[in-house]
Amino acid sequence: MQPIFDSHAHYDDERFAPDREELIASLPGSGVELVLNAACDLPSCESSLALTRRWPFFYCSVGVHPHAAQEVAGSDYLCYLERAARGSEKAVAIGEIGLDYHYDFSPREVQKAVFDEQMTLAEALDLPVIIHSREASADTLEIVRRHRCRGVIHCFSGSAETAREYLKLGYHIGFTGSVTFKNAKKPVEAAAQVPLDRLLIETDCPYMAPVPLRGKRCDSRMIPHTAARLAEIKGVEVEEILRVTNENARRLFAIPE
Repeated sequence: MQPIFDSHAHYDDERFAPDREELIASLPGSGVELVLNAACDLPSCESSLALTRRWPFFYCSVGVHPHAAQEVAGSDYLCYLERAARGSEKAVAIGEIGLDYHYDFSPREVQKAVFDEQMTLAEALDLPVIIHSREASADTLEIVRRHRCRGVIHCFSGSAETAREYLKLGYHIGFTGSVTFKNAKKPVEAAAQVPLDRLLIETDCPYMAPVPLRGKRCDSRMIPHTAARLAEIKGVEVEEILRVTNENARRLFAIPE
């Protein structure tokens, strides 16, 4: 089997607390070559960086998710993110950042301001971004268009038309186990539009376990199920999906062979 790059995971999540060490140690034996652990607030920046120090095959991003935007608004959080990004060669992206209008845990204007600020930081640091967008396609696109960043729209749930707009801007599109769900009409239509050289595969674990494991705690060993569905959509072999998504993620996040 081709080596797997899980380009978006959350192994610092408390759901992994009972067996985190054992599970992560098992990943290479299951074909997982690389993992990018995505931060979502300042404490998870620290825990993500700690994972990269503990495990040679782990990389991470640093950033503030829209859910936590109100926690940092008006603070010097950007200075912290800049120090964290400059302080480790294994901090390879700013993320996950963006907008979430499904839960609205932070006011929308605050979400937009914090997202915009972090996009500006990514430009200054010349780092890719990992973008979360849920029920906020128009506003996300508006902010993305203001900046000359590269990156990935992770756990893509938008329309094929929206995917094409991101592709025009040079972005990659990331798909999780949600593409295997029975009601996954929009992700499937979007995946059909994404060229192989812009495709990323991810777990978003512990969330988004693919069919036939839906409802279980997700981890990187489940990626072959997602790859099989993407291979079906794209009309290629599973090995090809694993190969190109590994290459694409290495290139996007500047991780050497």
